[in-house]
Amino acid sequence: MDSATLPEGFTIRPWEDGDDLRLLEVWGDPTSPQAHEDRTMLRANSNEPWARTLVVEDQGIPVAAGTIYASSLHPDRNWVYVEVAREHRRQGIGTELMRQLRAEAASSSSTEVKTRFTFAAGTGEDANPAEVFTMAMGMAPIMRSRLVVVEPEALSLPVFDDNGLTLEEIATGSVELTRVVADFYNATHAWDRSEMTLGRAQTMLLGDHTGAKGCIVLRDKPKAQGGRILTFAVSYEPARVDAPADVLIGWDPALADVDIRDSVRGLLAMLVHQYPVQVEVDDSMEPLSDLVDALLVSGSATVIAATIVVATDAGENSGEESSVDASEADAD
Repeated sequence: MDSATLPEGFTIRPWEDGDDLRLLEVWGDPTSPQAHEDRTMLRANSNEPWARTLVVEDQGIPVAAGTIYASSLHPDRNWVYVEVAREHRRQGIGTELMRQLRAEAASSSSTEVKTRFTFAAGTGEDANPAEVFTMAMGMAPIMRSRLVVVEPEALSLPVFDDNGLTLEEIATGSVELTRVVADFYNATHAWDRSEMTLGRAQTMLLGDHTGAKGCIVLRDKPKAQGGRILTFAVSYEPARVDAPADVLIGWDPALADVDIRDSVRGLLAMLVHQYPVQVEVDDSMEPLSDLVDALLVSGSATVIAATIVVATDAGENSGEESSVDASEADAD
């Protein structure tokens, strides 16, 4: 492959088996959960699903890698991720990887790309290189996602009665729940069009292998009386035993806005009645995002990290996921 624009002694080649271990020796441990997740994107080249991965070597030793791949869930943009060993940054390596990866995209269904960088609490300076790098690559923000911990007793509890508002445990394999989860996901991802189906919702959000431990829903009345799901909260295995419960909160997008806001507030109040919870909220999830903003002002919630999704075709859109972690970017 063309290595003419790389520093002298550097070469670029396709991904090979064992590169993950070779790069780990040079990169060291990931600096955040996001960085760990991003590294899993590195993969062998394939056409179905479409993916291309390149590795840069210094005198035969892998020091950088980048990958670009298509997603059937979000078909309009390819995801791209680039990581360069710290001591080799600011030499144009990341820029060249990005250039060649985007050239590879000519053989895919889309030439547009997206990626992300994360600001962890207390380490905002680490995000600056990734922000500068992605902007230099012609990308612009399309979405902000925040990881937030909400403290116990942050909200007053809703009022329940035998024939009205009802809190219920529900199996994560429930078709009723899966349909609401899929509809919610699609409705809150207009900024990066999604094609979430019932099968994908089970595979990606609700199946046992996702770490989903259980789910509670808020209904407008008991199910036996025809009650519908207003809001759901799926809990996942936390990264640490002592960490707050990790919860996905969503709602039926067919509801009126006022009903969504009331039910989201009521369900979150129940979740944090005794213990803190951790939620991830995109700005596109306005009922939850607005509630989180109010809790941050009151001091009842804390932002742990904020992730900015950027894309080459930002236009009037506003965001999704992909990957250049803030602490791993190569700022040229």
